[in-house]
Parts: sequence; C-alpha cells; structure tokens
Amino acid sequence: MKNEGSGAKLPTIVREATHDDIPALSRVHVDTWRTTDRGIVPDEHLTHLSYEQRANGWYQILNRTPDDSHFTYVAEEEPGEIIGFANGGVERTSDPVYKGELMAIDILQNYQSKGIGRVLARTVAERLHLSGLNSMLVWVLADNPACQFYAALGGHPVHEKELEIGGKLLLEVAYGWADTKTLRGT
Repeated sequence: MKNEGSGAKLPTIVREATHDDIPALSRVHVDTWRTTDRGIVPDEHLTHLSYEQRANGWYQILNRTPDDSHFTYVAEEEPGEIIGFANGGVERTSDPVYKGELMAIDILQNYQSKGIGRVLARTVAERLHLSGLNSMLVWVLADNPACQFYAALGGHPVHEKELEIGGKLLLEVAYGWADTKTLRGT
C-alpha cells in the first residue's frame, strides 16, 4: 500500500513484514536504539546490541501464529529499502481499558520527523480496529523524545513502571488512546 499525504512528507510504502525482511528489521531495530536511546540507556548495553541477536528475535516474532494478536509492518522509501517498522497486537498485560498495543515504532534517524511514524501508528491502529480493538497504548522510556510524538498523536500518559536495562533503572511511560478513532483519521 502506498501512503502519501496524511502528514507524510515522504512518499512511503507500508506493507506487512515477511521473513525476507528480518536482516533489515534487525538493522533498523539496533541502529534506532543506538541513536534514539543514546544518553538514556547505558552505552555498554547499546554497544552490545547485535544484528544477529535481533535477527533471532525477529525470526521468533514473525514465526508466531499468523493472526491479529501480533503483526509487523515495514516502511520503505523505495521497494526493498526498509527505513522503519511498527509492530502491534493485543495488549500484553490484559489492561482493562487499553485492549490493543503499539509494541514499537522504530525509524532510522535520517527519516524521523518526516511523517513516517504517523503513517505507521495509523496503520497499526487501523489493523487493531479491524480486529475489534479500538483502544491502544504504547510503552516508551520516559526520557525518550518519542513521548512528544505520542502526545502529538493524541496519546495521554496512563501508566508508569520501572524497567532495568543494562543495569540502570529507567522509568517507562504508557501513552494511551481510549478510542483510536482520531488516530485512525475517521
């Protein structure tokens, strides 16, 4: 599906991920952690991230039962050139209000702030809606600049928890949409 407009400044192809995408997903995942979370997550942890380790994780994710409980979309500037991804599905902790979850959006640094994240978030919200899940949350490190992005999309801080990464205790915030109608643009 070709997504132009809707706030996107770049023409972006968004499609469901396949096993062929695992190397690119791994690269985007590790590279965005290293740029976006530098100064938040301990450097030693970021240094030890590897494409191979993430590839194993992506293999497990994409081998799950193909249903709407978990899905991944990739964003491409040109066919075959993955510049970001988003994954989502059923909220993992049985939250009583937020039934869907945007589990991650990662976009290579050179492509951030160009509307791609908005397109990916909308795509995940639409997929959740088609599964009957009209509320959604996303967990993000409290010091991550993406908090501003989620707030700009209409998300509100709804939960907090502490999380240990690389031996450092960090605060994670959940931004929630009680109704994703606005996010979906309907």
